Amino acid sequence: MASERPPGEDGGDDGPPAVSLDGVTRRYGETTAVSDLSLSVREGEFFTLVGPSGCGKTTTLRLIAGFEEPTAGTVRFGGESVAGVPPEDRDVGVVFQNYALFPHMAVGENVAYGLRFTDPPGGGSAEERVADLLDLVDLGGMADRDPDTLSGGQQQRVAMARALAPGPDVLLLDEPMSALDAKLRERLRVQVREIQQELGITTVYVTHDQEEALAVSDRVAVLNDGRAEQVAPPRTVYRRPATEFVATFVGDNNVFTGDVTAVRTDDGRRLADVAVGDATFTVALDADADAASVTVRDRLTVCVRPERLAVDAGRNELTADVTSAEFLGETTRVHLDWVGREILLRAEDPPEGTVTVGFDPGDAHVVDGH
Repeated sequence: MASERPPGEDGGDDGPPAVSLDGVTRRYGETTAVSDLSLSVREGEFFTLVGPSGCGKTTTLRLIAGFEEPTAGTVRFGGESVAGVPPEDRDVGVVFQNYALFPHMAVGENVAYGLRFTDPPGGGSAEERVADLLDLVDLGGMADRDPDTLSGGQQQRVAMARALAPGPDVLLLDEPMSALDAKLRERLRVQVREIQQELGITTVYVTHDQEEALAVSDRVAVLNDGRAEQVAPPRTVYRRPATEFVATFVGDNNVFTGDVTAVRTDDGRRLADVAVGDATFTVALDADADAASVTVRDRLTVCVRPERLAVDAGRNELTADVTSAEFLGETTRVHLDWVGREILLRAEDPPEGTVTVGFDPGDAHVVDGH
């Protein structure tokens, strides 16, 4: 039986999926790396798997590529099962974390390697295909260079050109920029996205970097312990996390759990008063919170992003002590102590000493606390 859609998944366009996983599980002895995972990647989509180390994202990519076979469940391409189909027959291009370039081959020979087994798409020659791809990744004129003379960013682009050479239906990228410095990563992730959009190729991207996932993706699957906690567009994942794990893993967040003491409607909004310690916060109940079912004495978990807290403003107030501040350039991350609980605030001008901060009911988002 197929598993249910992960919490918070945005259904979106119901077009035919390029790649789908239906109740896929992968075990290694007593260890379960992927557990009853169902995902659907649309044609031409940039789909990212993000999560902490050991969450199953690379195993999921290997299951799609055919390097691993599911213990249970089905992987499909275009609606057809690929069970037993070897990687070389799945029409996928793969870029590995270490690029895996052949050191004894020049750049052009590396790119042309996949064309030894298939004709170039479009009917041109292998030489033309290599030249076109090197131009696409801004490495024109470097076909005769040795890979070890290239920078890390250039090697990454050679690996991408090699993966694209046979014209695969699906491009799989396994943390291809993890070894690069932060500034180069930012520059290259933009280029990877531009190449993907220009070619319109279905892409599955693996990263542990939340910022990277939000920046490049059409949709993001947040994985935890081999399961998808949420599948949705980046803005939805950030602004309306489905679970407490997503709320705390993707960016900074303040999470409060308390008991509902009152539920009412005000100006067309359904509101709940939530007792957290000695304080009571009023939060807006949205559709994701299943507002109709929230009643008094329910236990709710709500999150408030640090940038939604304001000094001396907001309906819900709390008084806390500033313990430290981190200057981040455009903003400062301020650490506050509120009755033994850490609260994070983002501010252009960081406060000092004891400060009162607040947030409006609409700035809080109810999540699944389990």
